[in-house]
Amino acid sequence: MAYLTDPPGVATGAQLLRGIADVPGVDVTVEDVMAEPSWDTSPATMLAIARRARSALVEGFDGVVVTHGVDTLEETAFLTELVVGQVRGAVVFTGGTAPFDEPGSDGPGNLVTAVIAAADPAVDSTVVCFNGELHAARWARLVTATAFESDPVLGRVSRGSGVRLAAAPPRRTPDIDGVPETDVALVKTYPGMPASLLTAVTDAGARGVVLEGTGSGNVPVELFIPISELVEWGIPVVIASRASTPGMTSLAGKVGAISAHGLSPVHARIALMAALATTHATRKAVDSAREWFAHLLG
Repeated sequence: MAYLTDPPGVATGAQLLRGIADVPGVDVTVEDVMAEPSWDTSPATMLAIARRARSALVEGFDGVVVTHGVDTLEETAFLTELVVGQVRGAVVFTGGTAPFDEPGSDGPGNLVTAVIAAADPAVDSTVVCFNGELHAARWARLVTATAFESDPVLGRVSRGSGVRLAAAPPRRTPDIDGVPETDVALVKTYPGMPASLLTAVTDAGARGVVLEGTGSGNVPVELFIPISELVEWGIPVVIASRASTPGMTSLAGKVGAISAHGLSPVHARIALMAALATTHATRKAVDSAREWFAHLLG
């Protein structure tokens, strides 16, 4: 998806291709998958995009390019990584921070480099391509209105030099058996937060909870008892951090909370959705989620 200014509206894939120079040796097949604006993308739309990308690889395409608004691009890209699972091939997400036909827009350049990356057999994973950089979907974060970052940056790509990888992509996850659970809450914690805010989301039907903590996964001590209770009831509670930390050393782990193992809070929510694809609110759901996040660390 991309916006145009003249005439105003949403561009088709064919219009986007006409707006860039051909990439030598690459044949592109266009398919329009219309969706809501990125800032209002539904989990159902994210899943539809992820499934279509997977099926395209299964059909024999060497790679897939997905144009997506930047607001929720990182969530859709990571869900796609998990849905693609063990299927080989590149899925490259890209977008722009200005209308595609606006003078100086980054959209055309990002699209060209995304096509180059998708056609390169070295890019055998789901990535975000932006400003000439390749980011593993699992670690890509939108840090400003115009830039993504990850640690490490997976590589770089340009029309002149092609793809230059600098790091190995994360190992592939098992195929998801079932439909990801969409009723997963993400709650930002803060000093003095009442425990009732945590239980409110599960009272409303959430089957899993991601808590955004501080530092290495610290959350207010007032939440320890409800965390323990939720885990006993079969509702997994995952602790991510607003800081980029590799693990969790907080006391919340001792009452049953699961470490996000360095995933950002929004990525942790996507991972928990996938972990709960085949489970319900039982102790098995907590064990399944714990195993899933441990696999992401490996």
